[in-house]
Amino acid sequence: MNSTAGWRRKYIMHFVCAVWGCFLLIASAAAAPGSNEANGPDPDSALPQPSASSAAGNQKEITELKQKLAEQQSQIEKLSVILQQQTNPSQDSGTTAGAQAQVASMVPMIPSAPVATASPVLPQAEHKEPEAAPLQFKLGSATFTPVGFMDFTSVFRDTDAGSGIGTNFGSIPYRTAASVPANLTEFRMSLQNSRIGMRVDATVHGTQVIGYWESDFLGGTGNPPVGNISVTTNSDAFRLRLYWVDLRKGKFEILGGQTWSLMTPGRKGISPLPADVFYTNDYDVNYHLGLVWGRIPEFRMVYHPSDKVAMALALGNPEQYIGGSGGSGAIVIPTSLASSYASELDNGTTVLAVPNVLPDIILKFAFDPTSRVHFEFTGLERTFRTYNPLTAQHFDAAGGGVEANFNLELLKNFRFVTNNYWSDGGGRYIFGQAPDLVIRSDGSPSLVKSGSTVSGFEFKHKSFQAYTYYGGVYIKRNVIVDPVTGSFYGYGYPGSANSQNRGVQEGTIGFIEDFWKDAKYGALSLMGQYAYFARDPWNIPSGTPRETHMNEAWLNLRYTLPGSAPSPK
Repeated sequence: MNSTAGWRRKYIMHFVCAVWGCFLLIASAAAAPGSNEANGPDPDSALPQPSASSAAGNQKEITELKQKLAEQQSQIEKLSVILQQQTNPSQDSGTTAGAQAQVASMVPMIPSAPVATASPVLPQAEHKEPEAAPLQFKLGSATFTPVGFMDFTSVFRDTDAGSGIGTNFGSIPYRTAASVPANLTEFRMSLQNSRIGMRVDATVHGTQVIGYWESDFLGGTGNPPVGNISVTTNSDAFRLRLYWVDLRKGKFEILGGQTWSLMTPGRKGISPLPADVFYTNDYDVNYHLGLVWGRIPEFRMVYHPSDKVAMALALGNPEQYIGGSGGSGAIVIPTSLASSYASELDNGTTVLAVPNVLPDIILKFAFDPTSRVHFEFTGLERTFRTYNPLTAQHFDAAGGGVEANFNLELLKNFRFVTNNYWSDGGGRYIFGQAPDLVIRSDGSPSLVKSGSTVSGFEFKHKSFQAYTYYGGVYIKRNVIVDPVTGSFYGYGYPGSANSQNRGVQEGTIGFIEDFWKDAKYGALSLMGQYAYFARDPWNIPSGTPRETHMNEAWLNLRYTLPGSAPSPK
């Protein structure tokens, strides 16, 4: 062989054959009778002198060893011919013994057996485990995904509304010379909107189960709840936002717990998951004026006849509400019934003392013909009951409302949204901006009509989002005249307080910029929002402007926890 590769192969094979022969010699000697493989000869024992018979025996063993070496060398040469033919099929079978030895010396020793042609060994693909998000883990068959974010918020108002980082839409102060709040600006920083929670996914007997919990530190009112703790420790109160379990099998789904009410607009289908619910992109922790929503205890049944259609029936926790929450004005009850009816109606501070008679009944139909179009219709039925202890009479009234919501992608990543609501006795769902009812002189309820809208545009480009919305609330007056005294009661009557609003409006614009976003490491976002509010009451006291307004701005830095929920199977 004249090539350089042939020359190298020749000497490498000679070297390996020499090593191989030495190995066989050592192995045969070690296998000879009388050898001590484990410990070798005992240095303390007496070594007998070799006799003539033992010398003859040794000579015989050496002869047998030489024969075995010759037989093994013959086997090696035969193997080398086979390997040479497999390695160089074009080479003539009359290759020299030297070349045969070169190839044979490169193969390991094999037992004396029929030689089979070896199949080529293919490299195996490296097996890689799927990378999991750092904050997702499994217990048994359930997957646990922590949810939440950490917020650092600053808010500025050009008039002191005294409502923390959330806006009390119905109580924007009037700008008069005697009003202290109206003539002072307000600035504060807070971490209260930070959230923490957990999502649990599991499949049980073919049923997809989702459990969801979410809490924040807004303490129910948006302000530290006890004394002046914000002076030193700023110990914001921990509160429950959402806590529900949802089961779905095939086309049927049921849910129970504290959830986004079925009255809350959706972004797609009918789903309790926050990502599928429309509560605007606003940073304001009270969301947007005119938005219909609630996070209340609810039992829900959903039917999905197809991926594009969903229908639901919900039983929501009821509340006979007369105003006073979210900065709104409360009704005035006739003097003779004021004390006895105080425990029958919720004025924003009654908590759980109201004796509601039946749950609110909500029906919703949602249709998503494509991923770019979503629209839904919602119907509400409510029942009210009061008791007049002066006449020992019960009174009942039935109310309700309708809602039509649309979400359309006009251009790629550019959406138009509009959500519209009108009710007779459904003011509680407009963030409590309108009372559900007033009380007549005989103690019977008379329902208050109210309506609202939130409409606007949303735009997204890569890591940047922008939005603008208009929201408005209208509350119709309901005046009660005492037949004996001729005094006025109810809502929006002549001489009523300027907290009883006829209309409140908000226009807002905002942005969200994600500096980075990754399911493994979380996201860091900068959020900004500006809003203009105007409030118009039914009655304007002498010397008071017709309306009042407020400018408000938020700037927020948010770190969102990493992790992503598993895809349903």
